[in-house]
Amino acid sequence: MPHGVPPWAKAGEVYFLTLCCAVRGENQLCRPELAAELFEAVQFRQARGDWHVHLLVLMPDHLHALVSFPQGEAMVKVMANFKEITAKKTGVRWQPDFFEHRLRTDESYDEKVFYVRMNPVRKGLVAHPEDWPYVWPSSGNMSSMTSTAGPAVPPYL
Repeated sequence: MPHGVPPWAKAGEVYFLTLCCAVRGENQLCRPELAAELFEAVQFRQARGDWHVHLLVLMPDHLHALVSFPQGEAMVKVMANFKEITAKKTGVRWQPDFFEHRLRTDESYDEKVFYVRMNPVRKGLVAHPEDWPYVWPSSGNMSSMTSTAGPAVPPYL
C-alpha cells in the first residue's frame, strides 16, 4: 500500500508509525549518544514544521511514533528524509519503507500511547514504562502521556 496522507484526511490527524532496523535483534538504537542524535533530528524536524511528533519510543531494533503531518506534506518524503539523514549521521541501518496506520478515534490514540509506552516492559527491558530512558518527549510519568482530551494539537492547525 502506498504511504501518504489521504487527500480527505484533515491536517493534524495522528499516525502510528513503526520504523525497523535492517538487522532485527541487534541493538542499534538504544545507546545514549545515538538516541540523543535521533531525538535531535526529531526536534529539528518538529521545529521546522515537517511533522508534530506526539510520542516516539526507541527500542533496540525499531521505533514507534505517534506523528501528525501538516496538510500537503508527503509522509513518505518526510520519513525517507528522516531515515536517510539519521542513517548518514548515526550509521543506523534502516529497513526500506515503514508501517503506518492512521488513528481514527481519541480512544485509539490512548490505546496506542499505552501500547508504545509498554513495549519496553513487554520485551522485559524494564519493569515500569517510566524507567525506559529512550522516549521523546521525555516524561517520567506515563499518566501524563494519556488523557481523555486526546493528542496534543499540532501548531499548524
